[in-house]
Amino acid sequence: MKKSHPLRRIVLAGAATVSGIVLLLTLKPSSDPAAASADGVPQGQQSVAPQGSGGVQAGNGGDQTLTGDVVKTEYGNVQVRVTMSGGKITSAAAIEAPSGGRSTVVSTDAVPKLNQAAIQTGSAEIDAISGATYTSGGYKKSLQSALDKAGSSSATGGGAGAGSGSADASGSTGGSTGGSTGGSTGGGAAQAKTLTGTAVQTEYGPVQVRITVTGGKITKSEAVQSPSGGRSTQISGDAVPKLNQSAVAAGSADIDAVSGATYTSGGYKESLQSALDQAGG
Repeated sequence: MKKSHPLRRIVLAGAATVSGIVLLLTLKPSSDPAAASADGVPQGQQSVAPQGSGGVQAGNGGDQTLTGDVVKTEYGNVQVRVTMSGGKITSAAAIEAPSGGRSTVVSTDAVPKLNQAAIQTGSAEIDAISGATYTSGGYKKSLQSALDKAGSSSATGGGAGAGSGSADASGSTGGSTGGSTGGSTGGGAAQAKTLTGTAVQTEYGPVQVRITVTGGKITKSEAVQSPSGGRSTQISGDAVPKLNQSAVAAGSADIDAVSGATYTSGGYKESLQSALDQAGG
């Protein structure tokens, strides 16, 4: 077929037209941009709420949740968490308590009673639960450390009397800051301070003493830790009450050792002295 033949021109023109249509179809977008942005969110992104909008700040006004120190006892750890409102304990819970075998039974019985006692007294000055001496001692110590944090917080917050709602809420922190200055110049009734001595390691186990000091005198003394297990439990049960009584009567750590409890007596006196040192005595 000649190059100038009319039929050849028609075939070439038709082929060019088809190629153009195919090219246009290839270049057309596969999706409609208007539909992609119809809900106002660009494609490839998710609508996510800003971080921090999910209620990081919880609770009303002055509510505080405070966790005490982990206290190691003969049978396991004890740790207490309290909620305070207006300077008062509104909730108390042991988030750690001895468990396993007999310990589980003891903790199940003792912890609810200790929680209730903490709320009722508003301080760590609660009685030990019968049959749960070590758990009670650990609970009281952890509770006191939580209350110490409440006292420290209120002191930095500017409330001079913020901790007055609970007897020993400020513990040694409030006593050393507010008591040492206000006690000698403010007059009025003497404020009680609860002070815990260092844990002293003895041949048969640790001994730790907590005292209450009012007007410069020891009004209460107790061993929150003492040797236990086998014969040691019996010795501590006999010696500790006598040592407590002697500390209150003497008003110092210059007390006689209890016969048959030389190591416990020595540890008691050393821990008692460290508590008195915190009181400035």
